[in-house]
Amino acid sequence: MPHTPVPFRGADLPEGFGLVVGNCQAESMRIVLDAADRPTLRVPPVHEMDAADVERLHELLPRASFLVAQPVRDDYHGLRLGTRQLAASLSSSARLVTFPVVRYAGLHPFQAALHVDGIDEVPPIVAYHDIRTLAAAAGLPTVSRPDRRTVRRIESDSLAELRRREASIDVAASDLLRPSSAELMRTVNHPGNGVWLPLAERVLAALGLPGDPTDPGRPLLNAVRAPLEDWVVDAWGLPESPRRSWIVDGVEVDPSLVAEAHAEWYRAHPGFVAAATVRLRDMIGHWRE
Repeated sequence: MPHTPVPFRGADLPEGFGLVVGNCQAESMRIVLDAADRPTLRVPPVHEMDAADVERLHELLPRASFLVAQPVRDDYHGLRLGTRQLAASLSSSARLVTFPVVRYAGLHPFQAALHVDGIDEVPPIVAYHDIRTLAAAAGLPTVSRPDRRTVRRIESDSLAELRRREASIDVAASDLLRPSSAELMRTVNHPGNGVWLPLAERVLAALGLPGDPTDPGRPLLNAVRAPLEDWVVDAWGLPESPRRSWIVDGVEVDPSLVAEAHAEWYRAHPGFVAAATVRLRDMIGHWRE
């Protein structure tokens, strides 16, 4: 059974506790690492932390037995949240293990998750961008159904980028991303349990801690599930049936409603469209072939 997490604030600190720091994926890693003999404290994702949170985190770090962290640049959001900055507050006996931000486009080669400087808003319904809708907003025509070669090119590009980022961290995830089931990824940046459990096993080994990962008994990062296109199922020979709808908090959402809402949002944010199409030019290029 999963151990009940200790809150970031309040409560007595357990002996030998660890911390997991990163984006929204970090909480999933914490859940599968947490156990009675290796308790963890639940930390907010870095993009939600304020100065008081960071101060509290640096108070906890000297007492922690380990820190598991996704790479974060120094002075992130003007705060001492960089991985190196956090590591400097650890005791000399504590262990630090880094793991990657997992993004993989093999099952969702139409999808991107990105922010543009100066635009803090996100599009309505789901905070993901469909290459087809975004390209249309920029006046760039795309194919309606990419072939298998295009799907595999986009997948290969996303793996290459992940491997590039893995080169400077402790634990890799890229070799776990085999598109044998739709459960591998819920969205382009939300891995399923089939990624988290073996990745946590690697983290435990790197920490030198005994025991197995903790199976949470429920799907992780499951609040939003992107459509499973029929041409993606065909490209990988997936066992699941295609699914047109988004699933948001358990409710099916028609993709045409998402596309219409996002098209309107793009019309109201032309600066986002211009910047996003530049950043995603290679991916959009695959869709224009």
